[in-house]
Amino acid sequence: MSKRQRHNYKNLKIWNLGLEIANDISDVLQDFPKHEKYDLSSQMNRCSVSIPSNIAEGSARTNKSFSHFIDISLGSSFELGTQLLTAKHRGHLSDISLRNFEGKIEEFQIMTMSFQNGLKTSSRFINGFLLMVSLSFFFSLFSIFL
Repeated sequence: MSKRQRHNYKNLKIWNLGLEIANDISDVLQDFPKHEKYDLSSQMNRCSVSIPSNIAEGSARTNKSFSHFIDISLGSSFELGTQLLTAKHRGHLSDISLRNFEGKIEEFQIMTMSFQNGLKTSSRFINGFLLMVSLSFFFSLFSIFL
């Protein structure tokens, strides 16, 4: 049985960038009006925190499962982008702040998709390697009986 690889999420650039986005969102929400507290502010806070949280949770799992948690994190980043546009439309966010957040989110998405592709490639490599070793072992046993 192979040893499952674990990722230290605190060393992952995607987790650090996700945490930075969540903290920046928290800071900007301080200036939102009180009537948004249980509406848009709450939604933005929850989905921004979901970005690094899902990376952290998934890092303790197999690469296949980790990839699923990364999908959730990416989904939260796209959701946050929509909520930022809503906040801008409602007059709670400046053009500059919106562009800065959109830039960070896009960077996060590109980095995260690249990382996820690496997970899938390494999983395929490991599975292929294990199959090759198993077949080699099988043929070695088979040749003993010939």
